[in-house]
Amino acid sequence: MIVLAIPSPPESVWYLGPFPVRAYALAIIVGIAVAVLVTERRWVARGGERNQVLDIALWAVPFGIVGGRLYHVITSPETYFGPYGDPVKTLYVWDGGLGIWGAIALGAVGAWIGARQKGVRLLSFADAAAPGILIAQAIGRLGNWFNQELFGGPTTLPWGLILDPQRVERLGYAPGTLFHPTFLYEMLWNLAAAGVLIWLDRRLRLGHGRVFALYVLLYCAGRLWIEMLRVDPAEIVLGLRLNVWTAVILGIGALVAFVLLGRRYPEREADVRLRPTPEPHADDPA
Repeated sequence: MIVLAIPSPPESVWYLGPFPVRAYALAIIVGIAVAVLVTERRWVARGGERNQVLDIALWAVPFGIVGGRLYHVITSPETYFGPYGDPVKTLYVWDGGLGIWGAIALGAVGAWIGARQKGVRLLSFADAAAPGILIAQAIGRLGNWFNQELFGGPTTLPWGLILDPQRVERLGYAPGTLFHPTFLYEMLWNLAAAGVLIWLDRRLRLGHGRVFALYVLLYCAGRLWIEMLRVDPAEIVLGLRLNVWTAVILGIGALVAFVLLGRRYPEREADVRLRPTPEPHADDPA
């Protein structure tokens, strides 16, 4: 008998007349909006202008969505190109399936374009945006809950996740089996990591991309153990899920970058602009 458990939402799509409102898409949109608001506050505190954040986000977000979808499709080819796959579904972003690694990689390209247009330093902007990105990722995981995806193996813990009985049957488990809510684990980890970033940044005044490097390191550390719990289909490389290897490699790279940047730039940059305007001398003509 189940005394305590986390229920799965019975629906992930609602209709306003003929128009579908999807929980996954809604979570992504809310996450982006919150990330922009958090980044605006941090960016202004670093010396940037508030309106610059939205302008850069208009480049970074579309690039990030495309990159996230590409990573998901490339690392889950059977779903779309296997014997029972449907290539057209590669376009169905609203059904779920955005790989954070691809989103960050291609989103950084978009952010670089936007930052260049605004004449500001990309690494300075990345430092300001890092906590907001983690919060956005946390909110986005609510969409996975509604879609009943990104769950772990069976568990008897009181916070086990209840899945649709038909889904449990397809997975080959006994009726009533509970599963690790790995979407919730990652959500809580991301929120905690965002708090750590904000605290360390205030205390140590990190700059030159070190906050962003720390973001990658903390996220990879959490993703590593959470990924090991998951049982959804994934590409296996040398006995481990592909995302496990990705977390290890990127986490080590982020740690090295954090250390090297700290040695080269022990102080936070004085100006977030690419070409700071020189201060006038006292003897310069007015």
